[in-house]
Amino acid sequence: MKLNPCRANATRARAFTLVELLVVIAIIGILVGLLLPAVQSAREAARRMSCSNNFKQIGLAVHNYHAAYKQLPIHLNGTRRLPPTGSWFSEYGDDCNMMMLSTFVALTPFFEQQGIWDQISNPNSVDLNNPGVTRVPPWPAMGPTPTEEPNSVVIVNQSNHAYPPWMTEIPTLRCPSDPGVGLPAMGRTNYAACLGDGLHYTDNGPYWFNLRGVPKIEVHNNSNTSLLASARGMFVPRVEKKFRDVLDGLSNTIMYGEIATDLGDRDVRTLAHSFAPGTFSGLRNAPTACRDDIDPDRPRFWDPSLADVMAGNQGRGFRWASGMQPYTAMNTILPPNSETCMSLEDTTPGVLSASSRHQGGVHLLMGDGAVVFITDSVEAGDPTIGTVVYNGTGNRRPGAASPYGLWGALGTRANHEVIQAQLNQ
Repeated sequence: MKLNPCRANATRARAFTLVELLVVIAIIGILVGLLLPAVQSAREAARRMSCSNNFKQIGLAVHNYHAAYKQLPIHLNGTRRLPPTGSWFSEYGDDCNMMMLSTFVALTPFFEQQGIWDQISNPNSVDLNNPGVTRVPPWPAMGPTPTEEPNSVVIVNQSNHAYPPWMTEIPTLRCPSDPGVGLPAMGRTNYAACLGDGLHYTDNGPYWFNLRGVPKIEVHNNSNTSLLASARGMFVPRVEKKFRDVLDGLSNTIMYGEIATDLGDRDVRTLAHSFAPGTFSGLRNAPTACRDDIDPDRPRFWDPSLADVMAGNQGRGFRWASGMQPYTAMNTILPPNSETCMSLEDTTPGVLSASSRHQGGVHLLMGDGAVVFITDSVEAGDPTIGTVVYNGTGNRRPGAASPYGLWGALGTRANHEVIQAQLNQ
């Protein structure tokens, strides 16, 4: 029986040749190559939207807190020994938190973290260093100090890693675009309270401190006078503030800014320079004092030879419960995604701007609860001018317009500056 030649030819015509198969594979590869950036862009857009939604939840929490207590949560608040005795190190312990708490601690029940608040506000017998063993005595209400000095031999009980709430990572406080996770951080946060465009006494507030930070019972007159001149932001450390204090308008005043957390790579935005040239007065007089130590070949990182950087466990955003500046505070001195620099270490004031893992800018939470995205190129005045201080002159006198342009003006709560630019929402 003979095959029909026409039928055989038709069968051969339906098959792919090797060349045709290679062409199809090449086309698919090109399409995948074109689509992948779009997919990545869509994923980042979704992460950015989620980050913005987290910020909105924090804004609602602040407004609900204010409605309940008729004030804003206090930055650097908490418990302390009365009367205080000894030095910072001998006071450092697990029976109080030394007025080191961030605003987020008080906000936990207002952004759906009632369980964590219950653990914090009551004595707690859980010890992460001894699982299954009841801690005696229990942690005090409002917890121990949310910080540590791992290299100090004088601290008897380095207890912060054993206290469960301080080690808890809260989803509302994390931006999905930030990949940082786990130790040496405690519980990370990507959001920080705005302290304005000044530095002086923004580490202590109105309390006078002995060496290494023991708060006295009374508010000290000199420190309070200096604080009134320099602490011009929505939050003032250890001072009660209300929405009525924001004379520039809630929609024109930054309440919180976004911050990137440290990844252990000496990024100038996330691992602060320590021991700034000139220390306290040096940084106030020259906010860019640390800029010479940036690697000229890789301007996103500190020079490899630089030794004066914070410890590996003191990265930006590493302790959501601590009000110390590297962890939950930002200011509007240098524009977004600039370098970070501390006067000495993490308990001192620093130049710490907003930062993010988003392309080209950062999210800001304004006083009215609106979330805006502002670019790194925002008009930010002259960064070489020193900050406003008590007894300052010219651009540095109390009540002067912010030396740092629109960016600085957005950080001040009652400086009567007119915001003429439309912020992107």
